[in-house]
Amino acid sequence: MGPVRSAGRQLPPGSILVRVAAVSAAVVLLASCARPDKKSLIRLDGSSTVFPISEAVAEEFLGQRGGARVTVGISGTGGGFKKFCNGETDGSNASRPIKPTEVAACEKASIQYIELPVAYDGITIIVNPRNTWASHITTAELKTIWQPESQGKVTRWSDVRAGWPDHPLRLYGAGVDSGTYDYFTEAINHKEHASRGDYTSSEDDNVVVTGVANDDAALGFLGFAYYEHSRDKLRAVPVDDGKQGNGDGPIPPSVETIRAGTYQPLSRPIFVYMAVRSLERAEVAAFVDYYLTVAGELTREVGYIPLPDRAYSLAKERVARRVTGSLFGGKGSQVGVSIEALLAKGIQ
Repeated sequence: MGPVRSAGRQLPPGSILVRVAAVSAAVVLLASCARPDKKSLIRLDGSSTVFPISEAVAEEFLGQRGGARVTVGISGTGGGFKKFCNGETDGSNASRPIKPTEVAACEKASIQYIELPVAYDGITIIVNPRNTWASHITTAELKTIWQPESQGKVTRWSDVRAGWPDHPLRLYGAGVDSGTYDYFTEAINHKEHASRGDYTSSEDDNVVVTGVANDDAALGFLGFAYYEHSRDKLRAVPVDDGKQGNGDGPIPPSVETIRAGTYQPLSRPIFVYMAVRSLERAEVAAFVDYYLTVAGELTREVGYIPLPDRAYSLAKERVARRVTGSLFGGKGSQVGVSIEALLAKGIQ
């Protein structure tokens, strides 16, 4: 029932995300009424970050193929992998690479998979536009805010930086089943799932948008596309990682800085994982080929950053050669992976 849930996300009026969510509800209704054979239904689940891309592709593919229906659910990256490694889905949307426990679960169930990078994202730090003091933030300050030991202690903006006002600090972010949460905690706290727990968490990015948009004292994090579609209600905070070579000083998230790899350490590739046995079905193979053909264009439409054309060509070659496993060693979130490094790994 993931697609029905997504259709009620209160996404920005007129955006492609609204159109995509509406189509999702229509697709799941069609599938329910027609009671299609499992072989004609292509099932994806997982990351809310990757959802807009996969659902946009599903909509376009439905128009191209007619009889092949695609449902796209939102269980978070972790929840999606649980279903995928249990054989419940054909593909899994993921905003981080697969991690060891998930690799083991898929191996136990004899689920072989092909990892397909589909876009690039930058986790965006957001505040209310009426926030006049946080013109930029450092990764050290983000750690001060989000590390586990800060729970109940770092509760006001003045606790983060001298000179910031003595206002309450209210936090919003991704839920613990989210790949965005995994990557953010690895990048900022240097350990996945190491985070304070006293914040408003949700698998629905719109909860983060609404919370920060309605609170002068709030700070949150979410995928770049959701910021882009709500930038009239939010302000993105440039991030300074304190390192040379990534772009000196505070760097704002943008298509250019994310593509160039200067928005660090919060830039990352995002993925779709496809089951090899599902690819033996003609409609699934056609869907994946179509996905990798149109991903660059549709990624732009929904607000993310497309990979270079060569990356999609290499991904197609991985499918054709049935190159299984992960380019990242099945180790989960890895910080600082550039598009160039992704391409250098090729199809090996």
